[in-house]
Amino acid sequence: MQENFDKFDKATANFVPLSPVSFLNRAEALHGQRTAVIYGDLHRSWAEMATRTRAVAAGLRAQGIGRGDTVSVLCPNIPELFELHFALPMTGAVINTLNTRLEPETIAYILDHADTKVVIVDRELIPLLSQAFELLGRTIPVIEITDPAAAQTATLGGPDYETLLAHGETDAGAGWPQDEWDAIALNYTSGTSGRPKGVVYHHRGAYLMALGTVAAWQMPHYPVYLSVVPMFHCNGWGHPWVIAMLGGTMVFTRTPAPDLILNAIRTHGVTHFGAAPIVLQMLAEAETGDSARFDPPIRVLTAGAPPPPSVLEKTRAMGFDVMQVYGLTETYGHISKCLWQEGWDALAPGQQAELQAQQGIALPMVEAVSVIDTATGQPVERDGATQGEIGIRGNTVMKGYYKDPEATAKSFDKGWFWSGDAAVVHPDGYMQIRDRLKDVIISGGENISSVEIEAVLYRHPAVQAAAVVAMPHEKWGETPCAFIELRPETEATVEEIISFCRAHLAGFKAPKAVVFQELPKTSTGKIQKFALRDAAKTMVL
Repeated sequence: MQENFDKFDKATANFVPLSPVSFLNRAEALHGQRTAVIYGDLHRSWAEMATRTRAVAAGLRAQGIGRGDTVSVLCPNIPELFELHFALPMTGAVINTLNTRLEPETIAYILDHADTKVVIVDRELIPLLSQAFELLGRTIPVIEITDPAAAQTATLGGPDYETLLAHGETDAGAGWPQDEWDAIALNYTSGTSGRPKGVVYHHRGAYLMALGTVAAWQMPHYPVYLSVVPMFHCNGWGHPWVIAMLGGTMVFTRTPAPDLILNAIRTHGVTHFGAAPIVLQMLAEAETGDSARFDPPIRVLTAGAPPPPSVLEKTRAMGFDVMQVYGLTETYGHISKCLWQEGWDALAPGQQAELQAQQGIALPMVEAVSVIDTATGQPVERDGATQGEIGIRGNTVMKGYYKDPEATAKSFDKGWFWSGDAAVVHPDGYMQIRDRLKDVIISGGENISSVEIEAVLYRHPAVQAAAVVAMPHEKWGETPCAFIELRPETEATVEEIISFCRAHLAGFKAPKAVVFQELPKTSTGKIQKFALRDAAKTMVL
């Protein structure tokens, strides 16, 4: 009878909050002498990694950091950022990794909106942080990372990161959250509707994301993983926690330059990495015809935009086994994958690459990824033609948007998280994105808000009306193209407009092309972006 099954209570013996912090404990206990970190001449074992991480956590507690505090980190992919993905959760704090490519204005906004208590900053990025503080109108306590591989020319007078270790190691059993629903990370979107939104992750989701990645990627123990995906992108797609679970090795190059990546792969025997399609393209272009094919193949995940088939062909020939995955900041990263099917083996390389560019099927830790007819609420036909919106349901969907209950409720309408992406489903069940419902431009793996660029353009005295859409780009996949209607009796040049945008935006957000014309509008004066998108599709840079 049901009441007999309901008599059991949760106990510490049979119910432990899920948290990726446990993966570090596992790595220390099982793989303590194996190499955890390689960065130039620096090598650290998992035992050393665990000792340092717990000491950093103790040092942060001594600084007053505790449960629910946001700590922002402005830092490239280096060992310290890897440590902080465990040290900050151990304190109960929330890690907020800042996009190092953002302009000071957006960084200032995030620091304020996130209620940041401390900023941990790589000294090479202190000038950027200083500009953000100036725009913010106040400073926030900082802890400074001194990396010998970087050009450190500035300081804000904050304590050095290494001084955190002086407080000694915390107990190995410490660090579990009070509740697995506790926040572990706060990641900001790319501002697809103007200002970026703060996406809150919980410990349970981060733990399950790591497990799901291992299953979906069929990862063995002891992978040698090259840290290419920026950790400010969904905490590096959760891969720092994955590598601890498997007792693997994280290899760092600080900057994702093609020559450094290729050298690291060959020098350290890299087996896995993740990268945006633009990185794969740069690697294909950097590799010479005389270079030996990687054998065994390097396992690669790519996401951010559908990779061009030509890039997939080239990287496959290089010995990269590339699998495309799809996800969003709101879903901890990838939640679907284009799993290779045996029937594709006999196809021509071009056909294989076309199929590899699909968004595929749900990962194991996701309850449902469905393309839904928003009018009927039902899944679309598997005909490869009927479009719907991608809806997602599972434990790796965010808690919600930080301090934005209205946006949270809207995104969770009718029991789904709505992606904003329009897609079709093929007869084999694989989904494929056809268009974006949001006006997002994905350039080199970075999401760019057309609304944000338009807001800057409207600040130019000669601009009467402006609309920004995506245009094809051979290298970056897509780049922003600005269509501008000038005010009567004013003039402006393409160079002037682009320069104006660069003065107010991060370089990668500035339009790469500008077209002056009267903008098509509806009878109510709304700009018809669909017409501009069609025009931009014929333009290639």
